[in-house]
Amino acid sequence: MKIEVLGTGCAKCVALEKVVKEAVAKSGKFAQIEKVDDIMKIMEYQVVSTPGLVIDGKVVSTGKLLSVDEVVALING
Repeated sequence: MKIEVLGTGCAKCVALEKVVKEAVAKSGKFAQIEKVDDIMKIMEYQVVSTPGLVIDGKVVSTGKLLSVDEVVALING
């Protein structure tokens, strides 16, 4: 599983990355977590509001800071 956190470094983007790491640990699953801060790569996902969350190439959230439990639900999806 590959999880990407899309964001240019805003507070919510940094916080979402921490939430994702906690959620992966809580879920017990193995996942590669990547922080994407290149605006061109973010635009490739057609995300206009950060932070964005991408799981296995699919955008699952944009523009909001999710809770650990919300991210766990998306991981287990």
